[in-house]
Amino acid sequence: MHSVELLPDERTETAVRDVWARLARAGLPSMAAHRHPTNRPHLTLATAEILLPETRARLGEALAVLPVPLRLDGLVRFTGRRQVLAWAVRPDEALLRLHETVWHILCGSPGSGPPDPLLDPARWVPHFTLGRGRDMPPDVSDAEVFPPAPGSVLTGRWTGARCYDSVTRTTGPPAG
Repeated sequence: MHSVELLPDERTETAVRDVWARLARAGLPSMAAHRHPTNRPHLTLATAEILLPETRARLGEALAVLPVPLRLDGLVRFTGRRQVLAWAVRPDEALLRLHETVWHILCGSPGSGPPDPLLDPARWVPHFTLGRGRDMPPDVSDAEVFPPAPGSVLTGRWTGARCYDSVTRTTGPPAG
């Protein structure tokens, strides 16, 4: 499976990694524990089974709009088999348009396979995963996760993009 992901500016990446470290120090599930070299803060836009060269070319054209604004604002939780604690991304029109464009490129491309319904523009909840696990306390608060400054609100920019291949566990540029 291939995912198309946005990458934040350096300041935002550092802030997310700081929260990962804070969770780990508190003994909570944290993405800091995921030691693979490809692990970094990112926003998943869409997935596909195969990314053909012509699909990659279209992705490269769509992602040429970067950078676009980024705003993080508070915690969001996802429940299910594993609990997920995340920093909510509050999308603006530019991010919503980019997401929808990438979604449609992949949905209309040969070999893409069935789209992930959670990434459908009508259901998408953009976020940075902070931690996930079966033992994530349901009542973790913003004050426990975020340091006193800058708080849970952070603005920055989406400055890059990558594709992640879950089979080879590698990343590369969307345009190939």
